[in-house]
Amino acid sequence: MGKNEDKELKITFQSKKEFKCPECLTQFHKEELLSGGGRLIAGALTNELHRLYEPSVKYGEVFPLIYNAIVCPECWFASMENDFSQLPADGKKKAVNDRDTRIKETSLVFPNVDFSGSRTLMEGAASQYLVLRCYDYYNKEASPTIKQGLAALRCSWLLDELDKKFSGQHYDWLASLFRKKAQYLYNEALAREQSGKENLSGIKVFGPDLDKNYAYEGMLYICAYLRYNFGPAHNAEERKASLEDARRTIAKLFGLGKSSKDKPGAFLEHARALYDTINKHLVEEFPET
Repeated sequence: MGKNEDKELKITFQSKKEFKCPECLTQFHKEELLSGGGRLIAGALTNELHRLYEPSVKYGEVFPLIYNAIVCPECWFASMENDFSQLPADGKKKAVNDRDTRIKETSLVFPNVDFSGSRTLMEGAASQYLVLRCYDYYNKEASPTIKQGLAALRCSWLLDELDKKFSGQHYDWLASLFRKKAQYLYNEALAREQSGKENLSGIKVFGPDLDKNYAYEGMLYICAYLRYNFGPAHNAEERKASLEDARRTIAKLFGLGKSSKDKPGAFLEHARALYDTINKHLVEEFPET
């Protein structure tokens, strides 16, 4: 009876699919989240399009993002699943040269992580940080900048959860830093796409979370949201230019059609509320705008 109960209460399993690290050639399996059985109870959608989940009586808290990134348990090379085996030759050299520093610096921010066993919130946050770092090894065809922005944002969400559990450990400060990093990367990806320096064809699912793909429109929304909340704040001229740019970006969403499967009404409500908020602040802070 005890064994059956343990089996029923499992939330993850080891996938049968075998991964081979493109850097160190280690072979391993990925921990996957089991579906069904009331493991995930969807809660609110945040302004960052992050899906919260309610703890269940049976399984407790479950955080799907913990298991999303592929991380080699030996050398800590990491990426999104579709890119893991696509590391270019010059990127492999960069990854090998950066290996010791990558492991050391990750361990300083996320102590005592171990990617050979079941992941906790700490491994989950560390895995997203490693994804952010390791896309430096990819070329522009992989659309690395937007993927780094996505990883930075997801890392901040997991740091939020760590802060709830371990208050006073500065995880809230780290979460803010990663949001600022995400702000830069999201808007840099958009600028590169608009200038032709790096297209977005290398990313198939924009997320930003795992439950819903808000596509290109979702990326525009996040660009504007992060710019409003984490863009320039101290220089009035830069602040005004940043808010105006965020307003233009979010305004594009209303010219891209009505609500649809990829752009549900709830998403458009978030976008409209953000547009109104940005516009209000522009009027209050810069009356001449």
